[in-house]
Amino acid sequence: MNDSTLNFYGLGIAPQILESLQKLNFKHPTPIQHKAIPIGLEGKDMIGIAQTGTGKTMAFGIPMVQRLASGKGRGLILVPTRELALQVEQSIAKIAGGFGIRSAVLIGGDPIEKQIRALAKHPRVLIATPGRLIDLMKQRKVHLSDVNILVLDEADRMLDMGFAPQIDEILRSVPKERQTMFFSATMASEIVKLTSKYLKLPTQVEVASQGTAAERVTHELFIVSRERKKDLLQKILTQYRGSVLLFCRTKIGAFKVARALHNMGHSAIDIHSDKSLSQRKKALEGFKTGHYRVLVATDIAARGIDVVGIELVINYDLPDEAENYVHRIGRTGRAGMAGHAISFAAPDEKNDVITIEKLIKTALQVSQHPDVPIETFSKPQVVFSSKRFGARRSGAKRRYS
Repeated sequence: MNDSTLNFYGLGIAPQILESLQKLNFKHPTPIQHKAIPIGLEGKDMIGIAQTGTGKTMAFGIPMVQRLASGKGRGLILVPTRELALQVEQSIAKIAGGFGIRSAVLIGGDPIEKQIRALAKHPRVLIATPGRLIDLMKQRKVHLSDVNILVLDEADRMLDMGFAPQIDEILRSVPKERQTMFFSATMASEIVKLTSKYLKLPTQVEVASQGTAAERVTHELFIVSRERKKDLLQKILTQYRGSVLLFCRTKIGAFKVARALHNMGHSAIDIHSDKSLSQRKKALEGFKTGHYRVLVATDIAARGIDVVGIELVINYDLPDEAENYVHRIGRTGRAGMAGHAISFAAPDEKNDVITIEKLIKTALQVSQHPDVPIETFSKPQVVFSSKRFGARRSGAKRRYS
């Protein structure tokens, strides 16, 4: 079913929320919203599997707000990063304000005193990162005894970041009689264990196969020595005119690449976990407004980057975990738009490439640039039954040797 044929009407959404969606110019629900909203409104436990950029926030936000507006209790939304918490709060506020439902954001890197004052106003929706929520629980500044709707957003990423003990502690602190919704881009084995422990007969909603990359994103791979990466980067940035999100493995790597881009004459800024919350917000806002054309990020910082219209994602370094490839390239091609992802692989990284290709069930189209020396690595030819994505704006193509 095409997105344009879906409609918010008939999903059980209250007229006041439908009116808000109309004012926000939300005309058509995404597939995950169309499938998840009715289940969420019924109060059922749910596992939502969908790639990034598919509208998961409204898929759980609309049911949460509507159920809170018609009853008692509070909602708790757990997220992996500070940036994602702020963006979720912005989305929730668009539909919750009309009901007088306040929300509070509880995140590290932000003054805890300000958050304590926000809690004193008895917000009915809490949006929190696990670490800060645990801190406030230990200080007895927040109590979860009245939470009757619980959401884990980007659950796979939270587990990847080592939050499993905190999640366990939080889930043991909320009432057993509640609605629980997990949303994730992948259904990792750790997620299966968590759902079997804490969810009651959950309905699984999946709009893309696990590990599936964004449907309208094309993939391109350059095999390049580490010494020539910056040269290739400069060449590629002259081919594209739009905004670029570039990924590095490490914080120091992100800093060095951002500095190199400045020296090349590009407007760029880095964002990573060592930056303060205000610095990260300023960097993200500058990227959204076009003040910075290139945002250089690490994986930990990237989960909160929800920017429509990113033309190109560059994997300057391949990710440590193959699953992060899906999350990275999901930053382009959002909301049904087309996007493109370019990855740099060193000659000794063929096994990393193979792992990524197996996960996304797609061969990464190899390209070469006429001004950068050709590098090769050998690996067995991988055959997939699924359709291969082509690459655009690339040079002469060749197969692996």
